[in-house]
Amino acid sequence: MDIKGLQVYATFFMTIFLVVMLYGYIVYLYRSEKKGVKDYEKYGKIALDDEIDSTPIEKNPKLDNEDKGAK
Repeated sequence: MDIKGLQVYATFFMTIFLVVMLYGYIVYLYRSEKKGVKDYEKYGKIALDDEIDSTPIEKNPKLDNEDKGAK
């Protein structure tokens, strides 16, 4: 088997691997949204509501801890 044959097999298996990874990620996102872990629909609103004075999507727990420590 020459190098061209190896390139064909490597390309084929890499494509299959990437497709499986993509579908796995899609299933992961779908399941986490159904379980209520994350609400990805609110992240879609970031592009529509992109102002400097917009309210944040999520609170940052690190900033909350710093505020409590400063008081």
